[in-house]
Amino acid sequence: MTGSVQLLLAILLAVTATTVIRLVRRRALRGKYVLLWLGTCAASVPAVVVPDQLDSLVRRAGVDYPPTAYLLVAVVFLLAVAIHLSWELSRLDERTRTLAEELALLRAEVDLPAPDGHLDDEPG
Repeated sequence: MTGSVQLLLAILLAVTATTVIRLVRRRALRGKYVLLWLGTCAASVPAVVVPDQLDSLVRRAGVDYPPTAYLLVAVVFLLAVAIHLSWELSRLDERTRTLAEELALLRAEVDLPAPDGHLDDEPG
């Protein structure tokens, strides 16, 4: 890997980490996702700092062309993130549906007249 590519990757990692930290300060990103993205940045540091050793490690694992191993890791990571976000979305969708049903029941209870014909909030 050339020095300019290493510099570009280092800048990209620094921008990503800075963006994540800014989102946390603005409370736009929750803690569990902070750990995910900062962990991803930390796991990517060896690719920037010691790319030759990483390439030789991948070659010893039986991969002839190291970028394919990196691409495979990236695709598996993105697939895992997509599955996790789908799970979170499904969980939140179920929670929203339950809350909407409970709210509808509470509104119906408040809007119904009492058995004596008066509304509950009217003085009797």
